[in-house]
Amino acid sequence: MSFAQSVTATKIELLKYKRSSQIATMVQKILDDKRKVLLKNIEEMITEATHARNDIWEPLRSIYESVNDAYISLGTNTVDSIAKSTPAVMEVDVNVKRIVDVVIPTLQVLEKDHKLTPYGFIDTNTSVDLATKKIKNLLPNICKAAEYENSILSLAKALEKTQKLLNALENIIIPQYNQKIRFILSTLEEREREEFARLKKVKAAIEKRK
Repeated sequence: MSFAQSVTATKIELLKYKRSSQIATMVQKILDDKRKVLLKNIEEMITEATHARNDIWEPLRSIYESVNDAYISLGTNTVDSIAKSTPAVMEVDVNVKRIVDVVIPTLQVLEKDHKLTPYGFIDTNTSVDLATKKIKNLLPNICKAAEYENSILSLAKALEKTQKLLNALENIIIPQYNQKIRFILSTLEEREREEFARLKKVKAAIEKRK
């Protein structure tokens, strides 16, 4: 590929492209460090997410059994009525943290009311109590599992973007700068040889006249 039409072969241009190449190499190093940090965090979070998912399956199965027992013993209408009339006693507080420059939401379960059963005892049974208690105990783990899953997705998107930038620098931008630098150096060297040859001829002509 010729740069004769797009590159001006001067020492100023040579300095400009050398400086640009140095900056691009610095950015490449920064992005590569970022990529490594993202990969490390993703691997750690995948491990944590796996543990978190495993920790909720068995309790969830137990909750479904308790809820199913409640539906069978009390009837669908009664259980649905209890669910609709029961005020929320827990809420999820959302904060954020940063990993490199990626914003990650963090979830914290807060209890609004410390009463175990925020509903009346009339027309209920132990199945409802068990399901309520199990759900309250499991909710922080569910939120933590969701937090890990969301974090992995956010970090994966950042990793993909970082890798694309790295690929562009490594395979396109830096090679182009280096190729332009080589072109300018080669052109300047050729000009110096031509100038040296011209001066040599001039000197020879002067010597001949003497």
